[in-house]
Parts: sequence; structure tokens; C-alpha cells
Amino acid sequence: MHELILGGARSGKSRLAEKMANDSGFPVTYIATSQALDAEMGERIRQHRQRRPAHWALIEEPLALADVLCREAGAERCLLVDCLTLWLTNLLLCEDRARLESEREALLACVSALPGRIILVSNETGLGVVPLGELSRRYVDEAGWLHQALAQRCTRVLFCVAGLPLALKGQLP
Repeated sequence: MHELILGGARSGKSRLAEKMANDSGFPVTYIATSQALDAEMGERIRQHRQRRPAHWALIEEPLALADVLCREAGAERCLLVDCLTLWLTNLLLCEDRARLESEREALLACVSALPGRIILVSNETGLGVVPLGELSRRYVDEAGWLHQALAQRCTRVLFCVAGLPLALKGQLP
């Protein structure tokens, strides 16, 4: 099963994804895309680490997500990616401007064929006002296009608000 969980900041999407992964009955590999570029993000990463079960495997990969998914996916495994919008941000800030397109295309090309359970977490950023800056507008556009493409490829799509999941595609867990 391939699942996409969307929601705003502090909506409960990561906790929901972690519960679903834990309840899967499979060995879990947590794929973290964030980078501790400042103290505040370092603290967020620390909090996420404390919340996760110690027996979960961890892979930190800020850019080459498709490569990690293809290498780690298996019929009796659960991969949890948190989060796609941080991954997208990392790619938008790359000096190699073509990297975003190649990594996105690699992800979209592989995700449907991956064996096992794949849980993708991402921030829904397109519900607010249109950002003023060019980079911010591009980020919102790229996230929206990525979410649409992944939603087509996923079995289940959930939207999390105030810790409550809403099923947009498929059934609630």
C-alpha cells in the first residue's frame, strides 16, 4: 500500500504516519529529509527522534529520495518518508537547478512500483494566501504539483487537521 498524508504545520500528520507505520506489523525504516541547518530545526529533529521507537531503522537523505526508496523497499517492509516538502525545499535550494526535476521525476517514476508499505508525509502549503516572493510562490507551486502527481499514484490519501485524519482517497486507517 502506498499512502500520502497531507496537512498543515502541527496538524498531527507525522504522529498519524508514525502510528500507521507502527501498526503495520512490518519492520519500519524512517527516511528523514530534514537537515539541521539551525538550532531550531535541530530541536525539531531531536523531538522527532525521541518520539520514534528505538528499533526503527533511520536513513537521513535530503536529496536522493527515489534512490533510497528503491534500495530499501521490500514486500514485508514499511518505509516512512517525513517529509516531502522539506525534501522539495532542499532541492529548490540546490545550486544545480536541474536536480529538482530529475529527482522529482525519479520519485514519480518509481513510487507506484515499490513493494511493501510506503507512507509519504508532506505539508499542504496551498491553502493560504499566495506568497509574495518568487521562491515562495515556486515552492507552493512545486509542492502542489508534486502532491497531485503522488495522489494519483497512491492507494490512500489522507488530510490531517487538528490531529484528525480525513480520507481524500481510500478508507481511513
